[in-house]
Amino acid sequence: MKRTDNDKFTQLAIETQRARELRDQGYREQALKMYPHICGRCAREFARENLRELTVHHRDHNHSNNPSDGSNWELLCLYCHDNEHQRQIEAQQGNSSTSNNKRATATHNPFADLKTMLSNKKKD
Repeated sequence: MKRTDNDKFTQLAIETQRARELRDQGYREQALKMYPHICGRCAREFARENLRELTVHHRDHNHSNNPSDGSNWELLCLYCHDNEHQRQIEAQQGNSSTSNNKRATATHNPFADLKTMLSNKKKD
């Protein structure tokens, strides 16, 4: 890469990051004004001191979908937000890794013989 190409790439990366931060700040501020400062999953409450740990989650996972009524947002703590995205990743992997869209089911049932075990215990 030429020096000028590298400079252009660096400048583009900086501008892209700034635009993303501005967009994120906009919907975050709107969501924080709109909703109570409580995690939508674990119900943890947030105060000014720890408000940075409360994130805005896009329900449809599309960060460009930011309706002004907030219908695509929910406030989640960092932990619940990470968990939500991990669940999405696992669901995508599970759906694509199985053949013919059939998912393996559990075959072990630890309570299959519970009734018999309980009735035998009563006889003792």
